[in-house]
Amino acid sequence: LSEGTNPVRVLPKTAVEAERALLAAQVTTRSPLGAILYETGGLLVDGGWLRVLGSGSPLLSRSLMDWNQGKLEGALLIADDVIGGFYAINAGAFGSESLGQVFYFAPESLEWQALDKTYSEFLRFCFSGNLDDFYSDVRWPGWQGEIRPLTGDQGVAFFPFLFLEEGKNVATSKREVVSIAQLWAFGQEMKQQLDDTL
Repeated sequence: LSEGTNPVRVLPKTAVEAERALLAAQVTTRSPLGAILYETGGLLVDGGWLRVLGSGSPLLSRSLMDWNQGKLEGALLIADDVIGGFYAINAGAFGSESLGQVFYFAPESLEWQALDKTYSEFLRFCFSGNLDDFYSDVRWPGWQGEIRPLTGDQGVAFFPFLFLEEGKNVATSKREVVSIAQLWAFGQEMKQQLDDTL
């Protein structure tokens, strides 16, 4: 964090919730995941564009283990972004060759993409990676001001949808603030429909 080049806001933890989250995750504080869980309520990266889940805080009420309940079998959701992209550690859902690696669900393609990063490397990407480059196709002029008032439990829905050809120009899209839970449900439902047609 101290060596990072991206702005990161460390959200305060609640001791009781931190203990509970660490126990539920069954990890040690010596691991990066355990440290984030136990020492933070979560992280807001790049003005809140990217959210790394911790033990929960008023600005990011979703604790890591609670948020994962009933979501994605064989993977652990660890972070998400304001446009409905989700980061997950592979625990079998994406094959046995990439166990422990982070995958990204891209809302513009409805595909899980291998990032070839461990959790530690993912944190390094959050703190010092070129986020402008990674998100170049989905950031619009003035996005910073538009997302500043949002909490880590809110996101932005686009119309037309990002995965449609008509939705590729995000600067002209209609945008609406929705919950991250809605973005997750919508993205997974659309992916399922797409998979069913293939």
